[in-house]
Amino acid sequence: MHKFRKEERLCGKKNIQGLFSRGKSFYLHPFKVYWIDGDADSSYPARVLISVSKRTIRLAVRRNLLKRRMREAYRRNKAFYYDFLTSRDKHYYLGIVYIGKESISYAEIEQKIIQILKRLLAECKG
Repeated sequence: MHKFRKEERLCGKKNIQGLFSRGKSFYLHPFKVYWIDGDADSSYPARVLISVSKRTIRLAVRRNLLKRRMREAYRRNKAFYYDFLTSRDKHYYLGIVYIGKESISYAEIEQKIIQILKRLLAECKG
């Protein structure tokens, strides 16, 4: 459960376009989060897209650093989210987009990712 495998990543043009066009969203500075019900054929309860805009973070080195930090924070804190989804037999596609203007530390990213996952739990329940 403590790995972030390729099968957990959301890929495919059709899935990503569906996520952004039909998905629900909320904003939690500096992230915009999209989610939608996913296919039940996946072996993982959630498939995740992590993105950092080239418009806001110009240097590729900084963009890649932020993406690595976001993936790591998600990987370390996804267990309670996965447990909830598997207990209810639900599958979701999730998109986490960094829209801040400046880089932030790993500690801040991890705190925000935990808040995002808790909010998604609340949205799934209601």
